[in-house]
Amino acid sequence: MTDMFDYFVLFAEMRTGSNFLEANLNALADVQCHGEAFNANFIGYPKYTELLGVSQAERDAAPQKLISTIRAAAGGLNGFRYFHDHDARVFDTIIDDPRCAKIILTRNPLDSYVSWKIAAATGQWKLTNVKRRRTSLAHFDAQEFDDRLNTIRGFQEKILKRLQVSGQTAFYLSFDDLRDIDILNGLAAWLGSADRLERLDQKLKPQNPAALSDRVDNPDEMEQALAQADYFQLSRTPNFEPRRGPAVPDHVAAARAPLLFMPVPGGPTAEIEEWLALLDDVPRNELQTGMNQKRLREWLKSHAGHRGFTVLRHPLARAHSVFCTAILSDGPAAEPKMQEGLARQFKLKPPRNGFWSTAEEHRHAFSVFLDFAQANMAGQTALAPQPALCSQAGALSGFAKFTVPDFVLREEDLTRMLPVLCALAGYGDSPPPLPVSRPDEPFPLTDICDAALEKKAAQVYRRDYLLFGFGGWRPPQAA
Repeated sequence: MTDMFDYFVLFAEMRTGSNFLEANLNALADVQCHGEAFNANFIGYPKYTELLGVSQAERDAAPQKLISTIRAAAGGLNGFRYFHDHDARVFDTIIDDPRCAKIILTRNPLDSYVSWKIAAATGQWKLTNVKRRRTSLAHFDAQEFDDRLNTIRGFQEKILKRLQVSGQTAFYLSFDDLRDIDILNGLAAWLGSADRLERLDQKLKPQNPAALSDRVDNPDEMEQALAQADYFQLSRTPNFEPRRGPAVPDHVAAARAPLLFMPVPGGPTAEIEEWLALLDDVPRNELQTGMNQKRLREWLKSHAGHRGFTVLRHPLARAHSVFCTAILSDGPAAEPKMQEGLARQFKLKPPRNGFWSTAEEHRHAFSVFLDFAQANMAGQTALAPQPALCSQAGALSGFAKFTVPDFVLREEDLTRMLPVLCALAGYGDSPPPLPVSRPDEPFPLTDICDAALEKKAAQVYRRDYLLFGFGGWRPPQAA
């Protein structure tokens, strides 16, 4: 053996050929695979109560003990099989350890699904004697298949990303590779084994050699379901937007009420902050903000029954608000770097007096700003992606890295929903009305909104339109 690896893991799933691969690995004199060491229902293999002297109870109490035992086991390089539903407590240990060799075995997911259905129906998970082969037809369930596919795909994507981030590589095998002795000997070499296979293991036999359509009792239904599915994600909305952090310092806690406001950049933040201050009859500077995660955790612990909320604004109105405050203003919300980026890359220089003289000029400048926002989120500008331009879906995903809001409210529903929020938090029988939002300056959106701007906003913020169901923008009074 070489000293590259101390142990190995075989990432696979049920009905991918992992038993066959394990049998061939164990045929190597200096390699030993110990089955599904972290299967919740057994240890190593069905009916086993211990593995390498570690009982199932000991493993369940301290799974790292079994990893250490496998790592130190005699006989060369030792390892085990690991599926997506095995003990999650050991995943971080094995995926982050460069001394753990990663073998990744995959199979056509439809073949794997049908094989799994047949094995479940017959109770036969291995076949060593063809004369004892049990037969049954699988029934294809489109929803079940889709759920299974998404689960396994998600796990595979998780493995891939963790390997990429940590600078590791793996040895990839498909089900069809398992009958190629040269590939399996290549795996042996990669693991550092000094031994080689002279022939493939002959004990395990293929269980379902028939054509796929002959292995199900509803082939027409299966074909129709697969034809309608988008397994290559051709209709997926591309998302090049960088992931956001939880933005805890921007969160706003009421002075006394058990309410936590999680603002989305470009939303009605000033109006909500003013409302929170009125709710407790305090100045706005008594609201709690600028917290770190430790302070916010303390606030959450000390406010039993707290409610967190955020507010969505129509993407077109939100973008216009950011344009007016960040680009046309020289106030505290101004963004000089964005102004410079617009001027340098998009040739849009702010007018000398801070605004354009006509609504048409303002409209044109806003349209260019939307182009800038799209390019900035896609990493196509010299300026780093700006929080004020992120999608609202991205902002909510960032919140979830620390906590999630109890309520995701719409700006047009605030008048009705804020009293409900207070009632659920057990605070305030008659909360104050929400302060009226000031119209954007120098030109409100009502003066420039048209079909072209609506279309462009839907392109820039397509995730928000899709995920939150936004339609055409309507003026507040028409809401």
